[in-house]
Amino acid sequence: MSTQNALLTILVEKINNDTLVLPTLPAIALKVRKAADDPEINLNDMGDVIGQDPSLSARMIKIANSAYMGRSVKVTSVSQAVTRIGLRQIKNISTALAMEQLFVSKNDVVANYLQKEWANTVKIVANSMAVLQLYIARTKKREMSMDTMTLAALVHNIGVLPILTEAERHAEVFANPSFLDVAIDKLAGRIGASIMQEWGFGDTFVNVAKNWKDLSFIPEQLSYIDFVRVGAAVSGAMDSQKDAVLNLAIQRGVVAEMGELHSDEFEDLASAAKQIFL
Repeated sequence: MSTQNALLTILVEKINNDTLVLPTLPAIALKVRKAADDPEINLNDMGDVIGQDPSLSARMIKIANSAYMGRSVKVTSVSQAVTRIGLRQIKNISTALAMEQLFVSKNDVVANYLQKEWANTVKIVANSMAVLQLYIARTKKREMSMDTMTLAALVHNIGVLPILTEAERHAEVFANPSFLDVAIDKLAGRIGASIMQEWGFGDTFVNVAKNWKDLSFIPEQLSYIDFVRVGAAVSGAMDSQKDAVLNLAIQRGVVAEMGELHSDEFEDLASAAKQIFL
């Protein structure tokens, strides 16, 4: 058996036996999500929860002051940031901002892979957000929210993490980019769906993680997966399917025409969104 097939066999067996170690959400993200689900929570209490993590606090202030929020008056405190962002959006945004903590490894090959994966993910997130912003501006439809879009795009390829963790445990055999690429292509969607379910995320996130690369999966109604696919295609993550993705996007009304994705407005929106994670 080739080492490539060995990795796939190990991963599939662990998936089928429910023994694959799935990543856990960073502690601060869990705290914020739990607090956000409390019907008695208020903005001051939420500010106190976020204030326990200096890094998240700083990033919340940054996002509150970003072009993403569309405000010119600067905020300088966590309480002001929470008030501006709002309780409804805090849950997803805080989770999104904490996600980078998962993309770390002590193995050089795996760490390099994770760094590239995070950079590619941020690019896809930024492009997906920009596509949705243009869609909302053009159609005036607001059934989809930017905070959910942000998190959906961030977790779209989350299934790579357990694969890379397994490679790290058997680095002498598996920490090889060519092996990892095959395993990720074959299994990341299935594993990603399991992670979303384990984390208690809804069908929106499960479907994105599981099916974003599978163009035979087409939701009846326009959904976040449509925007993730366009964001990925524009980012170069779906080169072999790029034309199909973009043609489908036009058919489904995600974009009006290709020129939107090459416009200065799109570039400006994507650049502003990317700054949130830098």
